[in-house]
Amino acid sequence: MKNLKKSVCGILSLGMALSLCACGGQTAGETGGETAGDIPVIGISQYGQHGSLDNCREGFLQGLEQAGLVEGTDYTIDYQNASFDDNMAIQIAQAFSAEDAALMVGIATPAATACYAAAEDKDIPVIFTAITDPVGAKLDSGNITGTSDVLPVEGQLELIRAIQPEADTIGIIYTTSESNSVYSVGVYEELAADYGFTIEAVGVTAQSEVTQAVDTLISKGVDCFSNLTDNNVVGVLGSILEKTNEAGIPVYGSEIEQVKLGCVAGAGLDYVQLGIQTGLMAAKVLTGEATCEDMPYEVIENYALYVNSAALTSMNLELPADLAGTAEEVGQ
Repeated sequence: MKNLKKSVCGILSLGMALSLCACGGQTAGETGGETAGDIPVIGISQYGQHGSLDNCREGFLQGLEQAGLVEGTDYTIDYQNASFDDNMAIQIAQAFSAEDAALMVGIATPAATACYAAAEDKDIPVIFTAITDPVGAKLDSGNITGTSDVLPVEGQLELIRAIQPEADTIGIIYTTSESNSVYSVGVYEELAADYGFTIEAVGVTAQSEVTQAVDTLISKGVDCFSNLTDNNVVGVLGSILEKTNEAGIPVYGSEIEQVKLGCVAGAGLDYVQLGIQTGLMAAKVLTGEATCEDMPYEVIENYALYVNSAALTSMNLELPADLAGTAEEVGQ
């Protein structure tokens, strides 16, 4: 519910670093790169804003607290949001390096790869989260570690088969440049036949292409859509659901926030818990208890079933009784 390493050239001017601090996201205790005394700076780069990535960040901060660290005493936070812009993610990471952050945190693959590239020259430790394929993204060795949100694809296929016993084809939209998504599509295609499905996947290169991809899959007669944790796709989930609801085609989410927004159901991870696990790892690095090299990246294997009963009803679908007792209702 693994990595890629870019080489980044150039050093940000002071003006660029200041402009990034002015335009980035906000969080309690944000420092914009300036700290009082010798309090370590944790630079958090979030690739974009949507529910699962927000939950990762909130969970990360909870993890630091659970480890006994106090913001303003043991660390300060410089939180920046790249707004799904790869170039902005690179600039944010370079700004963290320029301010000699004690630790960089990359939420989602593009943010993590940018941080890793910017951190290498100064050997700044990097912690990542919300990365499906750290190996494929080449983030599994060096002064970097974190947590993977590999999707429970078998659980999702079992769920779809239980709710739609007559379905044949699952539509998936994915970003061709997101290694997470490419990896997940491969897993779906490998396992689909075991559950009597075929996969119809459409790749996009930008968020602006997603709704056209929805139209393409609708025209091909897919029986349902299954979302990944693809940032471009999740970022326009509302627009996707407008089209699929009109066409009477259910969409399955891959985490709780997608189901809250109107997907009918989903097998997915708890991204707050993923963030907490990441924060606990970061605390060990920050306090000197362990190094990134000491801690291989971790995977949360347990997943939950989420259901939006109102969305199911609108599609004339029902959750089988044997799943009703284990699924969490998250519809509004």
